[in-house]
Amino acid sequence: MRIPAVAIFTLAALTSCSFASTALAKPPSGNYVVPTQTTTVTNSGAQKPSTYVVPAQTITTPNANPVIVQPGTQTKPLFTQPPLAPKTDTTKDLVVTATDVQVLGANQELQQIVLNTIATHPAGATSNSQVQKDVAAILGTGLFANASANTQSTPGGLKVVYQVQPVIVRSLQLSGAQVLTPAVANDLFKSQLNNQVSPTLIHQNIQKLNQWYANNGYVLAQVASVVPSRSGVLTIDVGEGVVGSVNLSFLDTNGKPTTGRTKQDYLMRQLKVKPGQVFQVDVARGDLKQLYSLGLFDKADISLNGDAKKVAVNYALTEHTARSVNVGGGYSADSGLVGTVTYANQNIGGINQKLNLNVQAGTRDLQFDTNFSNPYNPTDPKQLGYTINAFRRRGFNQTFDELKLANGDEPRVGQFGGGITFTQPVSDWQASVGLNYTRSSARDSNGNVAPVDDKNNQLTFSNTGIDDLVTVSAGFSKDQRNNPVNPTQGSVLSISSEQSVPVGNGNILMNRIQGNYSQYVPTAILNKSNPDVLAFNVQAGTTIGDLAPYNAFTIGGINSVRGYQNGQLASGRSFVLASAEYRFPILSLVGGVLFADYGSDLGTASSVPGQPGIEQSKPGSGLGYGAGLRLNSPLGIIRADFGLNNQGQGRLEFGIGQRF
Repeated sequence: MRIPAVAIFTLAALTSCSFASTALAKPPSGNYVVPTQTTTVTNSGAQKPSTYVVPAQTITTPNANPVIVQPGTQTKPLFTQPPLAPKTDTTKDLVVTATDVQVLGANQELQQIVLNTIATHPAGATSNSQVQKDVAAILGTGLFANASANTQSTPGGLKVVYQVQPVIVRSLQLSGAQVLTPAVANDLFKSQLNNQVSPTLIHQNIQKLNQWYANNGYVLAQVASVVPSRSGVLTIDVGEGVVGSVNLSFLDTNGKPTTGRTKQDYLMRQLKVKPGQVFQVDVARGDLKQLYSLGLFDKADISLNGDAKKVAVNYALTEHTARSVNVGGGYSADSGLVGTVTYANQNIGGINQKLNLNVQAGTRDLQFDTNFSNPYNPTDPKQLGYTINAFRRRGFNQTFDELKLANGDEPRVGQFGGGITFTQPVSDWQASVGLNYTRSSARDSNGNVAPVDDKNNQLTFSNTGIDDLVTVSAGFSKDQRNNPVNPTQGSVLSISSEQSVPVGNGNILMNRIQGNYSQYVPTAILNKSNPDVLAFNVQAGTTIGDLAPYNAFTIGGINSVRGYQNGQLASGRSFVLASAEYRFPILSLVGGVLFADYGSDLGTASSVPGQPGIEQSKPGSGLGYGAGLRLNSPLGIIRADFGLNNQGQGRLEFGIGQRF
């Protein structure tokens, strides 16, 4: 029962497993052949498919040698004819010819087994001592409660009649079972219970039992042996793939061992595969999803070592670059001389705490954006995960791209504020609740407040040019993707609602609702080992109640409808957006994309204060389509998309990460 090969599971592989049993011809009467089961784990991700071959299964009987059927070899009968007894000393035991041999008390199947077991055959040599050896051999099969032989001399030799009493299977006894219950075993072996023991029925019932294991995700489990006793107890010994140990190791990008930054005890708390449990493919798949969802790893694999009785589960992890510091500077007509510092640490203390800080200091302004997050710890359910953020930023707003102020400047929107969001899983969903505050203002290039444009249209909700917005947010998301960075199958759904509290400038009372759903379907149009992907995304949202113009939903751009500039297509109170992509590999690190996008404000541009969408003659709805490239770099996926819109315009744009 030794596992002949190490099984390597990637996330994609565990998502799609197929089980196939080697087809067997019906064994000849008296010969019982044990099936060999092969489990193939199909890797639909970037890694080469791995095949894990489950060891051959055996059925043993008392005093009989078990037969192990190895893949690719000829099968051997379980119940075989024992070797002929040594020649008897004729001076002590007369050797005669067997003129007739009969078996009484058994059905045809068991009669044939007896005939294959004994050494006495018609027209062959036998003796009284050989007949007694035959009786012992019959009992040695374990299929008979009693056996005896009667001999009768004839003119030509000796007539031998074997009288047998087959074992009647009265009950089952399980050995080595944790997940297999007596009720399941009794149901699967019901055709054998209270009947004469039958190797054919045992053969069929073992196949049913192994299939039950496979159907329930226990890919290592198998029947090890089935032993009948003279008292009618059928002992079924199983190896279910009990986890003996769980091990973690870290590899560099070249696949060589390295020292990991993430604490092993933190990672162990994320895993549901535990020592002492039966290995189940669905649980391992969930562990890989959880590891990827931490955002710490470029790659996570599982390998198995051991046998069907005890297996070691090994996780091999390749970490992202955790820390980065970037310093830069420049000059722009809008901001003057500026210097920027960006710091990111994605794994503080080795427990997945994250800190991101971006500071931009210039001769005219100081801007910053920072957030710190502490993830939810499943071992301490009373402690919620949380994210704290604070910001101060100023820049052009997509809603007002082509509007002008009375002094000829383009309006800028300045914002500062912060918030805190708490997260916790609820069943298969990730739930979040947050409290946020933002002060927004419309200004000119010198920082002066500008509440209206050159046509006296509102730029803020209040007449002062400054709005306060306090909101309580709630959201739910369910992520079933095999990889959140570059998924090849699965889906993700998120729903959020943001309710404002009418306080401060503007006294804004509104509710903002949004939904986002993506589905990923692997295909094999170009490459079966590294599948193509059909990806679909649908988004929608609306604002009920008060709406500040700069908070209108904008459509158009590389993260919306490609082929249009950012915000060029629409600015509305509501929106709907649909995208479809065909993603396919070109080289090991390069992929291609064909895409189509559609977006619409659903005719709500006129209900936005100041009607910026109508003032700028935005179409309100439109289509974009085109092609792009994806480069899997150390910084993440870099994308370049060239899109054409339904007005005949084209744009080439670059971004980080997949479109969705």
